[in-house]
Amino acid sequence: MPSHLTKNSRPATHGPVHLGDCDRFAALARKAKEFDALDRTLRQTLPMPLREHVRFASYRNSQLVFLARSSVWASRLRLHQKSILDMAHAIEVYTDSVVIKVAQLSYPIIELEPAKVLSAAASLHLRRAAASIADEGLRTQLLDLAAMADSDTKLSS
Repeated sequence: MPSHLTKNSRPATHGPVHLGDCDRFAALARKAKEFDALDRTLRQTLPMPLREHVRFASYRNSQLVFLARSSVWASRLRLHQKSILDMAHAIEVYTDSVVIKVAQLSYPIIELEPAKVLSAAASLHLRRAAASIADEGLRTQLLDLAAMADSDTKLSS
């Protein structure tokens, strides 16, 4: 048997290792958490529509790197560089510039469940509830829901 295949050359542990015990993974996870916290903190300084279209990507060579969904959002982000740098200095992230790159930002795909059809019994209960309520606006809304339940029942049969 070759010497590199002896029992003594195998690692002491066999099988899967818990990810928390892997130093490289733990360091990567820690860095990801730090970047996520930095992303949330820095984007808080931005106005709402802009905040949704940009993301903090990295911190390299004293530069904060942001990704923008399009060149329009990148231009708008450039107008807010001073507030980003001020916030970075306030949280003791020492940087001298902001780099903005245009890239497609990925968002989680949310699959919507198909709308559930309301039964005839639901329609009846909505009508009864509407009849017992004095508020005209709420009564109208309940009757509209009951009408939708009636039309959904007709469509599904």
